[in-house]
Amino acid sequence: MTIGKHDSAVGQRLREIFADAGCAAWLHARTIGRSPEREFDWYADDPVVMASVYKLPLFAALCVRADNGDIDLREKVTVDPREQAAGPTGIAALHDPITLSWRDLAVQMMVVSDNAAADVILAEVGLDYVHKVLDEAGLHATHVVGGMAHVQKQLLSDTGTSSVAEAFTALANIDWRGSISAYDPALAGATTARDATSLLDLIWTDRVASRHSCDFIRTTMRKQAWKQRISSGFPLGIATVAGKTGTLGAIRNEVAVVEYPGEYPVAVAVFTHAARSELSLPTVEAAIGQAARVAVNEVRSALS
Repeated sequence: MTIGKHDSAVGQRLREIFADAGCAAWLHARTIGRSPEREFDWYADDPVVMASVYKLPLFAALCVRADNGDIDLREKVTVDPREQAAGPTGIAALHDPITLSWRDLAVQMMVVSDNAAADVILAEVGLDYVHKVLDEAGLHATHVVGGMAHVQKQLLSDTGTSSVAEAFTALANIDWRGSISAYDPALAGATTARDATSLLDLIWTDRVASRHSCDFIRTTMRKQAWKQRISSGFPLGIATVAGKTGTLGAIRNEVAVVEYPGEYPVAVAVFTHAARSELSLPTVEAAIGQAARVAVNEVRSALS
């Protein structure tokens, strides 16, 4: 049962939230495990750039490979951050090689959105295997084109800069008018808000991987360090939010499952593209939480 209407009072409220924040947005919310399902649709089938949200389907693919015996998640791997994509968190922010297990690499990738950990996992899992898992899950609108090293190479080319720091400085310059391929869903890793909540639904109902693996994904997502987006829209200590963010210049995203006691979980995905590319966009961060709350409240349902 679809509840969202673009011309409804709720649609008008969302329009105001995103206009005040200075961003375009796409959103979808759905109950998990309820029959009939309740869903909220706000341009949910338009292609959108994933940014680091791609790490969620990558995590799922890693777990499927582990289920099939191709990877032992307890096996140790050594990562040299100097050979990986740059990033402000996790291994990407370190100076010296570090040794940890595949499963702890996955935790780094998800909890603090570690770019280096994600690129190492992608190299092991394989891009073709990620596509295979997505296709078998029926997520045909979701496409991963590469890891963060690939994105950063694109940014350097598009901005004509020689370092990642220079590239992001160029993006943040309001006078810069170049074209950024990483902002184009036809050229970058992309999905739709509906596909994103479908993946969350599959994870929460143990259908994309084994029950053990899906539980690992759920538990890891509940540990996410960033609370300024979807989590900001919900009461602390009452609702649990398990999420994954994505950030790239003007792009601010998050996909999450919101869990209230005694209610069906709700999967919600909010993708935004701001008019500006400053490194800090607190009004957009807050708008994501406000919009998620509006959408989730529309579909919340007590357990039957």
